[in-house]
Amino acid sequence: MDRREIRSGVAQALEAAGDKVIYSTLNVGDYIISDKVAIERKTDMDLLDSIIDKNRNLFRQLSDLVKAYDRPVLIIEGDNLYTGRQIHPNAIRGVLSSIATDFGIPIINSKDEVDTAAFIHIMAKREQEDKKRSISLHGSKTSMTLKEQQEYIVSAISNIGPTTAIKLLRHFGSVENIISADIESLLEVDSVGPKTAQYIIDVVKTEYKG
Repeated sequence: MDRREIRSGVAQALEAAGDKVIYSTLNVGDYIISDKVAIERKTDMDLLDSIIDKNRNLFRQLSDLVKAYDRPVLIIEGDNLYTGRQIHPNAIRGVLSSIATDFGIPIINSKDEVDTAAFIHIMAKREQEDKKRSISLHGSKTSMTLKEQQEYIVSAISNIGPTTAIKLLRHFGSVENIISADIESLLEVDSVGPKTAQYIIDVVKTEYKG
């Protein structure tokens, strides 16, 4: 379990169920239950805030998870997904649809921390006891191919998921050509609107101030 999850209440619920919990600083995911399965946990408010604040980069987190583990899982905890913030329901549905179809990540809804712990307990039992799989903090996926690395670089830009990254690469032919493209050329790509095109320009053209 990632150390940042200690205060969530999930750890206490897992320990109360008799599970052994090991805390570590994880590069990806919040809970690692085998070399194949890693879990990202978001409360309903976390997810909504990620939609509002692009700097939180939900898609980057999920992309990293997909690259490292064969079977990533997203748990969304809480009952206020459609009422917690003033966000149009279709915007929320769009994000959930992208997670499921673009990233191929199954989504589990839990009602609270105890329910989340119960899901994790069952998945861990299946992986570790039934399937005899070991825990790996780095996953068991093989190194990315050149094609996957190109897709990863482009999809890492906020507002761009894997599907749009592939469309951009197919249209321009290389990462270099995408970086060199002007806004008019970017708008020629299906699913790239004015805001996304301008954001790409800002990311690649703005001087770094570190």
